Amino acid sequence: MLPLHQGIVYGPVRSRRLGQSLGINILPRHQKICTFNCSYCQYGWTRNYPSGATSSADAWPDPDVVALSVGAALERLKYHGEHVDRLTLAGHGEPTLHPQFPDVVDALLRVRDEVAPGLPLAILSNSSTLASPAVTAALERIDQRYMKLDAGDATLLRRVNAATVPFDQIVEGLRQLPHIVIQTMFVRDRLGRIDNAGDLAVSAWITTVSAIRPDAVHIYTIDRAPAWPYLQPIAATRLHDIARRAQAVGLTADAFAAPGEAAMPGCATERK
Repeated sequence: MLPLHQGIVYGPVRSRRLGQSLGINILPRHQKICTFNCSYCQYGWTRNYPSGATSSADAWPDPDVVALSVGAALERLKYHGEHVDRLTLAGHGEPTLHPQFPDVVDALLRVRDEVAPGLPLAILSNSSTLASPAVTAALERIDQRYMKLDAGDATLLRRVNAATVPFDQIVEGLRQLPHIVIQTMFVRDRLGRIDNAGDLAVSAWITTVSAIRPDAVHIYTIDRAPAWPYLQPIAATRLHDIARRAQAVGLTADAFAAPGEAAMPGCATERK
């Protein structure tokens, strides 16, 4: 398992999908807080799930402190001549759970415009909070929205992500949010308990994603130790096959294999 982030800014991280990314963690320093409890999470299980969706207000970093930390990191990178492709809100939980999430977004956009104009601000989100108008309005101000959907039905979503948010609510929220990239982690385990890469699961997922109509779809698999130790990565050949099936119905889909797998057309191999 990866340790929880001790500060607000981390990296830059070389990402399989996002290039050279400066990570931003706006979760409490010593607590993983998430509405999901994903079997593949590289930070381990959410121990206080599902009550982990809340925490004392003073545990969350202040929006101005977030902006100061990011601004200082950008200045250091500029001084040393280091390049980043984007700022990415991610961290060790669900960033949209921050009680002042809209204020965080506004503060980040201000400091970005002052220090690194034109640098995209991105977010990795599990799509669980889209019923909140304040959250969706803030998300729309972010340049790049990478939104999770790991299954095409409620039963499998609960199995992969331990999701308690209604499946239909997540799908409708994604359908209403403009210009998104759907990110899907395909995994299976040796016990047969979890498998969202089989033919029937993929068919249901493609049907659901087609109804959402995202700008693009990112298909990938694990490359670090997951919370559920029996999980296995999906082979590059299968990821590529899933991408081709998605492309066949008109989706813009790319597969990203785990490092060490042979690259294929439309299949990238950079680190997450």
